[in-house]
Amino acid sequence: MKTLKAYVDRANQWGAIFNSKPLDLNDPSDRQRIASKIDSDLSPENLTCDGELSQSQVRAKYKELTTAANELIKLDPFVEFYEFSL
Repeated sequence: MKTLKAYVDRANQWGAIFNSKPLDLNDPSDRQRIASKIDSDLSPENLTCDGELSQSQVRAKYKELTTAANELIKLDPFVEFYEFSL
């Protein structure tokens, strides 16, 4: 759960800059928002930062995102992903 919590904390830090409502893992609708955000981050252009990241950086980012996604699925098996599948 620590990877997911770190992901949500980082998302909330960025969201605070834009006065976004903080994401809360205890809220089912927020859990789906988190799943959608992970999906977005897993899209090829975001995952590779439009080709700017090295292969090792992409692998590390992919591992972090998929770990967070798996932890989210364990917390709430009803969240839907499109870019990520088991």
